[in-house]
Amino acid sequence: MHVKFSYLDRQFSDIDPYLEDIRQLVQSGDFTLGAPLVEFEKRFADLSGMPFAVGVGTGTDALGLSLRAGGVGPGDEVITAPNTFIATVGAIAMLGARPVFVDSNEGFVIDANGIEAAITEKTKAILPVHYTGNVADMPAIMKVAEQNHLVVVEDSCQSIGAQIDGQPVGSWGLAAGFSLHPLKNLNVWGDGGVIVTRSADLDHKLRLLRNHGLVNRDEVAIFGGNSRLDTLQAVIGNRLIGQTDFITDRRIENAGRLDKGLSDLNGYVRIPARSARVKHVYHLYIIRVEARDALLSYLNDHGVEAKVHYPIPVHLQPAAAELGYRQGDFPVAEADSKTSITLPAHQHLSDDEIDYVIEKVHDFYANR
Repeated sequence: MHVKFSYLDRQFSDIDPYLEDIRQLVQSGDFTLGAPLVEFEKRFADLSGMPFAVGVGTGTDALGLSLRAGGVGPGDEVITAPNTFIATVGAIAMLGARPVFVDSNEGFVIDANGIEAAITEKTKAILPVHYTGNVADMPAIMKVAEQNHLVVVEDSCQSIGAQIDGQPVGSWGLAAGFSLHPLKNLNVWGDGGVIVTRSADLDHKLRLLRNHGLVNRDEVAIFGGNSRLDTLQAVIGNRLIGQTDFITDRRIENAGRLDKGLSDLNGYVRIPARSARVKHVYHLYIIRVEARDALLSYLNDHGVEAKVHYPIPVHLQPAAAELGYRQGDFPVAEADSKTSITLPAHQHLSDDEIDYVIEKVHDFYANR
């Protein structure tokens, strides 16, 4: 059996409805900031439980523009986690700001208890990452932020539909960035991102920043850039957004099946504690395992497309050398980079495929 990590071939096995939507777009000529984008933004805002959603070019742009609109600039410090995709930190660095790391915890998200000690007189913002589809401890993070007058922008790129204490991700801080990358839970046919916010003023500013600062064709209010979500991608998003509940529910179901099937491998497999406070949407199903690299090879050799996210924490990447961090600075993130493995758990897998993944993990440890 071959259990694929990517689900795109199954998701788009029938592309004719999408192509018909694109045909209509081409016939309209409404290619830039068009009506389908306006519709998608409204639907995304409704899905997120937020009053405003702004479509932008990428999830990275969603983070960077949100930080910029929140006042982050050169010389400022932004607190985030080192166990994330490089885009989180790149969004900070591209503003001329300095990333400051706080270690992760059992749930692969930033340890809120470590944030206070990382704050300096230069700290401007906190950028918690809802990594894997889990949710950072936003009540605790917001308390620290309020006490220290800090901006909070949520990196929600992996966590659409997730909640903590019944409140959706993206609704806690000043703004939140989401990614529509093809392998995200809600995806399009290329790059794309969305920012959500409660602030009408911020919504207005973000719309200027994404479109050169243009108020109209001839008047520029502020200097901005070009980070518009393509109307074509919004067309795809409009067809897929109605499937978000199915995608979320199926991923949660598959993760539960994996948790149960692997729970008897104590000593070899460590499943993170699942908090009753959190609705985890499992963009990535990550566990900690013994002999990770050997297991990875075994699974790949036996048809299970397992992966590692990520083998080198950001603070140990060559790009971060000037930040001055060293091996041992963030022991949880560093240990996880050597023991964590990602198993397929997407919405298009059958029960038989999930059971095959469980069987192969058992076979590996039985053979050892």
